[in-house]
Amino acid sequence: MKIQAVVLQGRHVRLEPLERRHADGLAAASLEDPSLYQWSPVPRGQEEALQYIDTALEWQEQDRAVPFAIVRLADGVVIGSTRFFDLERWAWPVGNKMHGRTFPDVCEIGYTWLARSSIRTPANTESKLLMLTQAFEVWRMLRVCLHTDVRNQRSRSAIERIGGKFEGILRAHRMAADFITRDSARYSIIAAEWPGAKQKLMELMDPRGV
Repeated sequence: MKIQAVVLQGRHVRLEPLERRHADGLAAASLEDPSLYQWSPVPRGQEEALQYIDTALEWQEQDRAVPFAIVRLADGVVIGSTRFFDLERWAWPVGNKMHGRTFPDVCEIGYTWLARSSIRTPANTESKLLMLTQAFEVWRMLRVCLHTDVRNQRSRSAIERIGGKFEGILRAHRMAADFITRDSARYSIIAAEWPGAKQKLMELMDPRGV
């Protein structure tokens, strides 16, 4: 069964199903400081934002992704985007307890970016907490992967900070944001590790840990 769009709301941000109405907000968020996005494919301007959204919605229609706009609760401003993607459903045989699962077995979280004004605020931490809770506690996923450009040390540190386990380097994995062949640092959290990762995220959400 195809995953339906869902709103995920925390204390600081709300993850809304991405729609074309978010284009202006995404364009404005990315213009705060374009230098931030050396390693990330981020839309610049309204036209690119619309194309970005249309591609994400096409993936959603194909049951390949669940994209979100990240909205700051304090003022309702769009501050970035993120998504679940590479949704995989495994062919569990008849008679296996996992046969007939409604939701995918594993996925990736990525395409995450924030406006300059939201860096080093609770926005990213809470977004990951909301998404991982949805993945492990609602969809009962077995693993969530996170990849980043091997050169992007800030992103790698952030993934490790929330409990992602480093698995290795995938060589020539994807096209990089600067249009070269990208090596990716691969991380994951599996279901058995989620309680510990969740505790770490909750501690980071404390004002002293954000």
